[in-house]
Amino acid sequence: MYLGVLGCAALGVALGGCSGGSSPVKAVTSAEHNLTIAQAQAAYNFYVARSTAAARQGDATSGLALVAGGEWSIVHAQYRALANTGTPVPRYGYGTPTFYVPALSSYPEWFVVTVPVTPAPGAAAVNTIMAFDKPAADEPWTLNGAAVLDRPLPAIAHDSAGYAVDVSTKDTSLLLTPNVVGATQAAVADEGPTAPAAAAIASGPQTTGIYSSQSAQNSSYNAQGLSYLWFLEGAAVPQFDLRTADGGALVIYTMYLNTTIEHPGNVFGAKIPIPAGFAPITAPSTATGAHGVAANWTYEFAAIDPPASAHDAKAEVIAASGAPTYGDSY
Repeated sequence: MYLGVLGCAALGVALGGCSGGSSPVKAVTSAEHNLTIAQAQAAYNFYVARSTAAARQGDATSGLALVAGGEWSIVHAQYRALANTGTPVPRYGYGTPTFYVPALSSYPEWFVVTVPVTPAPGAAAVNTIMAFDKPAADEPWTLNGAAVLDRPLPAIAHDSAGYAVDVSTKDTSLLLTPNVVGATQAAVADEGPTAPAAAAIASGPQTTGIYSSQSAQNSSYNAQGLSYLWFLEGAAVPQFDLRTADGGALVIYTMYLNTTIEHPGNVFGAKIPIPAGFAPITAPSTATGAHGVAANWTYEFAAIDPPASAHDAKAEVIAASGAPTYGDSY
């Protein structure tokens, strides 16, 4: 289940569970409040109304206009898959949101929401974190990240007016500067628990778990006489960083999981099938033979980056969602 613009469309794979909310904790900051909490609430309500209408009408054009970055890649693939399989676009229910609006003095403007999302009538809600941004005054608000939390969100620091405190991507008061959190996660996902990066990021489904699942894929393809490679890498899209009450940071970011399945030596051979999960988003190939197959995912994550002063602490990925976004022979 991927919780995105399709009224939280259920094609992709969410890599997390349910959790509760958090209580705001106040700190002091002198930043201006160019984006008000009321404006953030209005932008969120506009998104929910328009995305629900797009889902009801199966309107991909309207739906895609509401998203950006990695979210656009995921939603685009979802609309395509639903259309190719003749599946109606699902409409999910949204509970009461909690807003985390940073005190910003210039563009880009952005804010974060946590909200329980119900995937179907009678189903249990999953607590979802969503990041919205507006790059410039003449550009619209778009959803630029959404992931399912697998635990309660830690308390976020707030200023005296109730605004969340943002964090620089190069903040050195943290265990990891926020701009390397994704790369550190990727090192463990690619290399496993013996990677040097494992000293700074906790084991779990999105680190050592990815390594284990991808290693199993590697073994399966090797048994078929094929080679398999995977590589988790950062995406050139905005990330969003908020101060937690303990001096750490909440980091929200996008990553790509790029995989290749090849004949050894990258030579031509019998055509390699596209993995089943990618078939709905893949156009029929005209190739009579192939070197291999690229089958890539887009993931959105949220992680907690502890303060550098925390004893023996590690960064932890606390939310993730993802979906297949590209697959083809080459």
